[in-house]
Formats: sequence, structure tokens, C-alpha cells
Amino acid sequence: MNIALIAHDKKKELMVQFCIAYSGILAKHKLRATGMTGKLVGEATGLMVNRFLNGSLGGGQQLQSSISCGEIDVLFFFRDPITAKSSEPSDIAILRVCDMHNIPVATNIGTGEALIHAIERGDLDWINN
Repeated sequence: MNIALIAHDKKKELMVQFCIAYSGILAKHKLRATGMTGKLVGEATGLMVNRFLNGSLGGGQQLQSSISCGEIDVLFFFRDPITAKSSEPSDIAILRVCDMHNIPVATNIGTGEALIHAIERGDLDWINN
């Protein structure tokens, strides 16, 4: 399964901790991430993370393209709903393309936990068929 990781600045540490906790599950899959998120996750976990550009340099658009081309199966996008971001239109576009292509998305730790356990149980095996 091709799993994408992206996190707003204030959620990057949460993403790192999430990936440490579930590194055993994530290690069985191909990981893609925007630049800094991928760097931090890779360094903290030792997992192989293929990186897009940093979000502010076009990484979000690269992610959207990969989703549209069928190269991403699941997205973990830990968002900061409080802090205003100039990337908000790009964030909405990422979520929109996920909806268009039926990509399961986790936008916070609660949905992240549910989605990672679904992956572990094989509940999403239909994606690869």
C-alpha cells in the first residue's frame, strides 16, 4: 500500500510520534511525504520515506498529482485547525482530490489511529484490487 504523510508545522511532532508508535505497521508499506515531514519521520523512525518537495515549495501539488495518478492509497494529513495558514487553498485541494479518488484520509490523531488499525487488520485490502 502507498501511504502519504503530511503535517502542518504544529502537528509535525505528533506525526513523528505517531509514526514511531506504528513503525511496525508502516514498515510494511511504501511511504511518501512532503519534504520536512518526511525528513523528520525518516530520521526518527529509520523508515524509508520518499519525499516530495517541502509543502511551501510545491510538495502539496506533487502529492495531489500522485493521488490523481493512482499512486497514493491512503493519506495521513495531520492538520492544525487553529493557526491560519497561507497554504489553506492547497490543503483544501488535497482533500478534494482525495474525495474524488476515494482515498481514505486521517486529518487528526483520532482518525489516524482508526485508519492505521484498519490497515493493520487488512480492512483496506480492497484498495489494491
